[in-house]
Amino acid sequence: MKKNIGSIDKIIRVFVALVLGALYFTGTVSGIAGIIFLLVAGVFLITSVASWCPIYSSFGLSTFKSKAQKTNN
Repeated sequence: MKKNIGSIDKIIRVFVALVLGALYFTGTVSGIAGIIFLLVAGVFLITSVASWCPIYSSFGLSTFKSKAQKTNN
């Protein structure tokens, strides 16, 4: 798996996952919507840790910049 998630993208995903988790665990969102929130939060956390998103791959997208790209800019 080639990395396709950059640093800012990871931070945003983790933040969204924390917000969704907090909404569920505080009881603000419950039922099926709460379960969906937890699933989305889990996917966001997993993709952040792995630095790879299957949806990005299927569309050929990437927010990851390699060290070579960083030094050339």
